[in-house]
Amino acid sequence: MSGFPTISEIWDFVRLQFSLIRWTDIVDILLLSLLLYYAYRFVSERRAGKLALGIFVTAIVMLVSDIIHFHAVRFILGNIFQVGILALIILFQPELRGALEKVGEEPLRGFKGLGDQRSMASRTEMVEALCEAVSDMSRTKTGALIVMERSTKLGDIIRSGVELDAKVTAYLIRNVFYNKAPLHDGAMIIRNGRICAASCFLPLTERAINQDLGTRHRAALGMSEISDALIIVVSEETGTISIAFEGELKRNQNYQTLKQTLTELCIRK
Repeated sequence: MSGFPTISEIWDFVRLQFSLIRWTDIVDILLLSLLLYYAYRFVSERRAGKLALGIFVTAIVMLVSDIIHFHAVRFILGNIFQVGILALIILFQPELRGALEKVGEEPLRGFKGLGDQRSMASRTEMVEALCEAVSDMSRTKTGALIVMERSTKLGDIIRSGVELDAKVTAYLIRNVFYNKAPLHDGAMIIRNGRICAASCFLPLTERAINQDLGTRHRAALGMSEISDALIIVVSEETGTISIAFEGELKRNQNYQTLKQTLTELCIRK
């Protein structure tokens, strides 16, 4: 008689194992898979990727050294591994913060508009004023940086500049960014359909970007990486209109494309 199990015995064993699995185990596995997937996406799309790979390799070497009883190597690598985890948290704190902020956006998305008394007409008026001002500044090559706050609150950014409370008009926007005006250097923040601050400092992206792009574009990308804000940039050198959103920069905008984007993200959101 062969000592190998029969197909029937294998099938009975498999059925027994499946019968021991609870629905909570399945949910647990799915949640873990989701967390690992988002962790992989977060690490692979950032500079943290190489450091994370180094930590992973160190962990594998630690495991092997533990199995074959290389105690000295295990001790040294163990300390390096702990330092690597701390370095990952400290060096990439802004990116971790941005990721956590974006995780918090989705649950709140369904509550957008609750308590919002602004009419569709006032939003449309705001968009038209923005498009008119941006188009005029593009023609005159007046540099501008405008941040449209959405679900991610930008209180810390607002406090870095001069707080205002003014209606969004093309005339006021052009005057703020006039190159001899005291508030032209920095970003304008628009919250709830009103200009709430100007001359604000934005975080700069650390990604490699086109050499033709200046500080305004780096700031726009940096802001879009840590929030869901929509950022409009007018180049002082070329007059080119750009939009930064969700870590991407779309250049060569015009009145129509800008109005379409603002309508989709700020009116029909």
